[in-house]
Amino acid sequence: MRLISWNVNGLRAAVNKGFLDFFNEIDADIFAIQETKMQPDQLELELPGYHQYFHSANKKGYSGTAIFTKKEPLSVSYDFELNIHNDEGRVITLEYDDFYFVNAYVPNSKEKLLRLDYRMEWEDQLRSYLKSLDDIKPVIYCGDLNVAHNEIDLKNPKTNRKNAGFSDEERAKFTELLNAGFNDTYRTLYPEKVEYSWWSYRFNARANNAGWRIDYFLVSNRIMEKVIDAKIYNEIFGSDHCPVSLEINL
Repeated sequence: MRLISWNVNGLRAAVNKGFLDFFNEIDADIFAIQETKMQPDQLELELPGYHQYFHSANKKGYSGTAIFTKKEPLSVSYDFELNIHNDEGRVITLEYDDFYFVNAYVPNSKEKLLRLDYRMEWEDQLRSYLKSLDDIKPVIYCGDLNVAHNEIDLKNPKTNRKNAGFSDEERAKFTELLNAGFNDTYRTLYPEKVEYSWWSYRFNARANNAGWRIDYFLVSNRIMEKVIDAKIYNEIFGSDHCPVSLEINL
């Protein structure tokens, strides 16, 4: 299976910047999107052969996730089991025979870490949710996780130490998630490779490749052996993020 995740920073805008060209060329079995910034009735996408699932924020033009999948899932759920943090359209879960597929747009801690406490609570509860799924069947978890885990995962670690996305607290939560039974597929396959998936629109960051790796595919440890490859498509434009992929034999 080929799986794709992409924070498109506004799906309607991305469609005007070549999104469908990449979508059609990559021919993914499951294509997950974050930051759709739209309501489902604001865009009609013709995607023959795909089932479409949207989860929009209550606030228009903000957040939102979507999944396009060739195979119809057994079930679809939105947010967490306990209906917490359910007004920003951040999580969609598809259930299949042999695994769960979870697409998430993790909250940003904001400038000066103003939303860090909320982020910490969100991380704890999502980790608990993923573990509950993993108790039933293996999990594939992807999305814009809004954290660069280690210094290799961003261009300027020293100057970003206390900034959103590279705070000690956020990095520690990512470590906790890995320790709970999950695997960062890209970093496992490529422990020393330096590639990024997000670049600020400021300071010519993308032209200078001053980026961050904050978009991931994680899998339950017991299916890591089934992973074939994980890629970052940093040559693909259309957003401040680029797509990332997972090839897995399930």
